[in-house]
Amino acid sequence: MPKPPRPRIAVLSPFIDKRHGTERCIAEQIERLAKTFEIHLYSSRVADIDLTNIVWHRVWIPPGPHLFGFLWWLFANRLCRFWHRLRGLRPDLIYSPGINCFDADLISVHVLFTNVRKQFANAKRASSSPSRSWLQTLHLRIYYWLLAVLEKRVYSNKRITLVAVSQKTAGELRQIFRRDDPVEVIYHGVDCAEFSPARRQALRRDARMALRLDDDVFVVLLIGNDWRNKGLPCVLDAAGKLRKPSIHVLVVGEDSPRPYDELIEKLNLKSQVSFPAPRNDVEFYYSAADVYVGPSLEDTFSLPPAEAMACGLPAITTRAAGVSEIIHDGVDGVILENPLDSDTLSNWLERLLNDLSLRKQIGDAATKTAALYTWDKNAHQLQIIMEKLLPEKGKN
Repeated sequence: MPKPPRPRIAVLSPFIDKRHGTERCIAEQIERLAKTFEIHLYSSRVADIDLTNIVWHRVWIPPGPHLFGFLWWLFANRLCRFWHRLRGLRPDLIYSPGINCFDADLISVHVLFTNVRKQFANAKRASSSPSRSWLQTLHLRIYYWLLAVLEKRVYSNKRITLVAVSQKTAGELRQIFRRDDPVEVIYHGVDCAEFSPARRQALRRDARMALRLDDDVFVVLLIGNDWRNKGLPCVLDAAGKLRKPSIHVLVVGEDSPRPYDELIEKLNLKSQVSFPAPRNDVEFYYSAADVYVGPSLEDTFSLPPAEAMACGLPAITTRAAGVSEIIHDGVDGVILENPLDSDTLSNWLERLLNDLSLRKQIGDAATKTAALYTWDKNAHQLQIIMEKLLPEKGKN
């Protein structure tokens, strides 16, 4: 007897690669789900992913501001899927990371723009030296407002099943959008072959040489975009309080460092802070580091601390980041209760700087914890949810 056709899953994401948190998660998921389902990926560009068992439908997005690109994407992916339906290509389930359409059956929430909008407004009020022009600020304000409005419309729709990347986010979805139904939580995974103590040690010497870091320098690493939200001012303040020339702060991301020039100068850290460009092999930076620090003001999860843990680095984060839910404070990482508490952060940096055995103890425990969270486990949990939804979708 011929095998029954595999369920057809439409996956919507503006782009896919393994260099960004949300996009990496979706890439890892669909590579694994393609063994069970017929995956149809609607995306403008794809990188770092095996498309052998995945059907990619390219949705062209013209260059331009985020707002225009997002509106075009909403229209274009809907039009593309409508055309495919006319030709008999009808999905059994539509899966979307965030707001990519209005007809999704299942959405995984990686960012809450309702919260991002609040953080952006607070940042503008608090900043005495804005890093953007008034036109850029207006554009982002409208963009975040639109996304927040769409979140209210889509996430309040109980026909759509929501999955969160942390308990923190699940609670916010229930509270903000008045969801009384369960919101499943699937934590991000980590590739423990790519991020491991052995690989970190193998790359360490070359990474330090390339970054011109001496062997006796204690490197504090921060990776990500939106550095204010990631806690860069707190990191700089904590490093400045130590007044130790052996500390070097390594900040990796796509933001402009200019807004922080004045603070760095004030703290006498000019020669102790560098802003290297992002690389595809992000493990290069973990290899050069001695501790990862990300005192986030707001993060649904934040993947870099988990990757750092897999590499055997002590990772410092905050309760405001969902990744703190997989960390045991003082055992396999450090959790700051207050993301603005540079005194406590400074004290922890000094302890880790002066106590190599403590660094190793926390780093070894971190590696064991990170190994519990794999992409195989992440994709399997999502597959279970999809398999539960498919019969319900067939009744509609």
